[in-house]
Amino acid sequence: MAKKNYDELAKQIITFVGGVENISELTHCVTRLRFKLIDNGKADQKALKALDGVLSVVIGNGQFQVVVGTVVEDIYNTILQRYPIKSEKGTETTAQKSGNVFSNALNMMSIIVNPIVIALAGAGMIKALLVILTTTLGVLDNTDSTYLILSAAGNSVFYFLPLFLAFSSAKAFNCNPYISVAMVGALMEPNFTGLMKNAGDVSSFIGIPVVLMKYSGTLIPAIIAVLVYSKLEKLLKKFIPKSIELFALSFVALVIMVPLSVIVIGPIGVYLANGIGDFVNLMSTLNGLLTGLIIGGGWTLLVMIGIHWGVAPIMINNISTYGYDYIRPMVAAATFGSAGAAFGVFLKAKKKETKAFALSAVIPALLGGVTEPIVYGISIKYKKPFIAQMIGGAVAGAFMGAMHTKAFVYVFPALTTLPAFFGDTFVYYAIGITLAFVVSAAITYILGIDESLDGIKEDKIDVVNDSNAVQKKEFSLGAFAEGNVVKLEDVNDEVFASKTMGEGVAIDPDKGILYSPADGEIAVVFDTGHAIGIITDQGTEILMHIGINTVELKGKGFHVLTTVGKSVKRGDVLVEFDLKEIKRAGYDTTTMLLLTNTSEAVDIDIASFDHVTQNDNLINIRRK
Repeated sequence: MAKKNYDELAKQIITFVGGVENISELTHCVTRLRFKLIDNGKADQKALKALDGVLSVVIGNGQFQVVVGTVVEDIYNTILQRYPIKSEKGTETTAQKSGNVFSNALNMMSIIVNPIVIALAGAGMIKALLVILTTTLGVLDNTDSTYLILSAAGNSVFYFLPLFLAFSSAKAFNCNPYISVAMVGALMEPNFTGLMKNAGDVSSFIGIPVVLMKYSGTLIPAIIAVLVYSKLEKLLKKFIPKSIELFALSFVALVIMVPLSVIVIGPIGVYLANGIGDFVNLMSTLNGLLTGLIIGGGWTLLVMIGIHWGVAPIMINNISTYGYDYIRPMVAAATFGSAGAAFGVFLKAKKKETKAFALSAVIPALLGGVTEPIVYGISIKYKKPFIAQMIGGAVAGAFMGAMHTKAFVYVFPALTTLPAFFGDTFVYYAIGITLAFVVSAAITYILGIDESLDGIKEDKIDVVNDSNAVQKKEFSLGAFAEGNVVKLEDVNDEVFASKTMGEGVAIDPDKGILYSPADGEIAVVFDTGHAIGIITDQGTEILMHIGINTVELKGKGFHVLTTVGKSVKRGDVLVEFDLKEIKRAGYDTTTMLLLTNTSEAVDIDIASFDHVTQNDNLINIRRK
């Protein structure tokens, strides 16, 4: 979706989640807008799923998630610019507690870890680059100053990870983030770390034994410490007068929390994290095949319900503690399985629009590890590719698990991050991701896809399935405006010209009148008046768009003469628009008609007119 359409999409999303007044909080992750709604019942899931630009809607873990793909940050920023919505930029904050303890814990870990992922990913890429420069190419030595400076950039996030976690945990637990960072920072302060010669050494605090631990790169101690502090802060605020809270709150908090952290919370957190890591590694060692099969085949399900980030701390802790992780390669099996399924659709599809979308979805999966566009735009819609990617992921995951394949840096599994897996098991990783891709692609190709599921998204408009619709084999659409006919591929807008929204035709209008091209019912009327959607009596879904970028006029120069649900006849006037006003504002007045469910037609014939009037038949359609 082009940036020019974000404004309209943002407006529609906010409307269909129940309006600003129904939004308690908004955050985002890599591909999803994550709303915390006051009442989920006020949200119109059907309308949201129908929006061009929305891949799916997921409700879980106290969040109403609108999946929009890799453009999520642009849409998120557009929403924040237009509406007074509470949000933490680029982060997720406290979610409602719903479901069982396990799902709530995963969701909270997701909220805490997700904001840090962007820094981890960048640092991981630097570490991967250094592997290439030293091991593969041999152009750098690990004692060279250039190497050491780049290494500092790659290591900083991992070394100071407890500080990052302290800040995001404070946001999640709704307490002061700066006191939280100061408190956790004490665990990494040189005077304190200097007490330890070996992990497990014992010191003392006013006679109380202190088991000394290395806290750089750890996760659990910081999170538990901030959780405990969040409870303490609420208690302290009840007793500390506002007049002295500025210094007294942090003073008392640090005096209590730092000793408590080094004596109790820190060691317990380290042992707990190590215990989880040891368990996962034990499972991988005892039965790596079964573990890999479950993770490789089931990871996509975690992605679908949006709690996959909750597992990230285990992987990060493994790399920080042991220097490697078994889970990340298994996750890679699911990622490359998704890419393979999309490539299988590309090979099997007959429609060029389906091929184009499938190929465009493969690229971000292979290069960036982003699979949501595939999951929601291909796998779930066509069903069979979803089965294929789970099988491919399970087979490859089982193989890599059985071979105890390791990741040495936390990165998104992709072709660009291969160096993160360089080591004694890299050959198994290379075989595994190839296996996932090939198996998923092959099964998708063999099973095939039903391209009749293309077009306007599922649940968009119920009348399509109305048994009263007259399903004629052949019918025509009349001219929707009067003027010179323009081929859609010649329109000065990449979204329309690429036909990603559907086949169609355009007209350079002589006068500002938009006509109904057929008998049918009005399905969509944009508030700005620049676009109208119709479902014909034959079930064909039509979108007419007046001008290019004219949504930015916010209705100026447009007079809509119809409403949603109204029955119309061919030739009825739907919109009157001021051509001079639109051109004076600097906008192209070319008007488009798009057939958004063209998969239902065997043949679409656009008449060879140079100029049309309202009575001309412009498009002939022959159904299956």
